[in-house]
Amino acid sequence: MSAAQTSPTVSEEDRLRADLYNFLGLILSAPPDEFLLAQTAGLSGDDTELGQAITRLAGCAATTTPQQAEREFNKLFIGLGRGELLPYASFYLTGFLHEKPLAVLRSDLAARRIERAPNVYEPEDNIATLMEVMGGLIVGRFSTPSSLEDQKLFFNRHIAPWAGHFYADLETATSAMLYSAVGSVGKAFMQIERDAFRLTPA
Repeated sequence: MSAAQTSPTVSEEDRLRADLYNFLGLILSAPPDEFLLAQTAGLSGDDTELGQAITRLAGCAATTTPQQAEREFNKLFIGLGRGELLPYASFYLTGFLHEKPLAVLRSDLAARRIERAPNVYEPEDNIATLMEVMGGLIVGRFSTPSSLEDQKLFFNRHIAPWAGHFYADLETATSAMLYSAVGSVGKAFMQIERDAFRLTPA
């Protein structure tokens, strides 16, 4: 996705939210290299559900090589013909790819003047792109930081209906070890975001 400068007016809490969205987008877009695995291994969590999931992810990253991560990623998301999981909103919501959820998302992205990068060929409703877009909306990567109301609208329309289900599937996927922990982090984070947006005035 094309990007502008990050606004300096974003709160520390929102920067941390955006960082986690961006991390999930990054690790779900391609197999992690040695640098990202090392960074992930250095994370530490607290006693919350999300914190415990982060601690587990750090431990998995510490014992995973880039080659193992690539094999796991390919089994999960690419495979022979298709991977174990299809990480697309259209598939989770309709059972088919390139359906109405993708068309609605493209319309919303166009309204926000967010364009797909020239070298990206994945449909925009894949989980990695949606995580990246949400992180960008929070910190103003595409223009100015989105209001909490606009973040809530985007989240409820494009992420909340299916992302928690996807992350739960990833957590228990047969081929997943490192990505099982990614699923745990994503599932806990989506629940936190869902609960927080419920408290936001309509």
